[in-house]
Amino acid sequence: MTAEPVPVRALAHGLAALCAALALWGAVERRRAVSRARAVLVRGGPHERGVPGGPGVVWRAVVARWWAVARGRRAWLCLPVAGVLALLGESPLPLVAGAVAVPLVGRRLRASERRKGREARAERVAALCGAVVGELRAGWQPAQALAFAARETGALDGEEVAVLAAARFGGDVPDALRKAAGQDGTEGLAGMAACWQVAVDGGAGLAAGLDRLEAALRDHREQRERLRAELAGAWATVAVLALLPVAGVALGAALGADPLRVLLHTPAGLGCLVVGGALEAVGLWWAARIVRGGERA
Repeated sequence: MTAEPVPVRALAHGLAALCAALALWGAVERRRAVSRARAVLVRGGPHERGVPGGPGVVWRAVVARWWAVARGRRAWLCLPVAGVLALLGESPLPLVAGAVAVPLVGRRLRASERRKGREARAERVAALCGAVVGELRAGWQPAQALAFAARETGALDGEEVAVLAAARFGGDVPDALRKAAGQDGTEGLAGMAACWQVAVDGGAGLAAGLDRLEAALRDHREQRERLRAELAGAWATVAVLALLPVAGVALGAALGADPLRVLLHTPAGLGCLVVGGALEAVGLWWAARIVRGGERA
């Protein structure tokens, strides 16, 4: 009877050590962020560099740094949540589940970041086409219009130097644009390369071709947004299905049934937890697969 609280005490000590390590790491990161912000923004003092805002600029840089660090490690939030459940249920099983969930959640978050980056690059390519069309109709030469539009929109990313060099010194601009189109989300640059090639070889109007290309890219983005809005209800259903077991456990705890003790300390509860978790995972995977199939279609 007296040996039962030992694992819980050891678990509490482990969680305390983990929190202390996280606090120490956060202090080190904060010190590095403050030092870097001071070196970049207020080297020699705000009055010597004439930086407006002084300490406010430094703290904004620190907050931005902390936000970037937190966004890059959001998957690790599974561990504190699992630690709280482990303390409430007096079992290490939630910690094991949290450790398993960290790479899975991280992969999902990375996929979401890649999707957002791809859409942002596609939007910049469409803006590049519109900016080039505007500069061409204002009387600029194609090379000058491309150079100005690329600097304004940032659509070429790492390939900007090669494309601008080809445009300025008479190089193969379509080939440079095709190489820049190899990045995910910049496929519209291949259409821009085709318009440039047709304009050079056949004498067709580059502005008219790029205008049509921009319209096509904008229409594709609007179709994607409409489809995403139509599927928002399906994604909400998936989220509700994912939260139903949590709501059931919370309701049982509110009624005084102590569901965590039943699930984590009895054979029947462990069996229900394993079977229910497997069914929940399969159901979420199947529902998400159906919705993503609709998005791809």
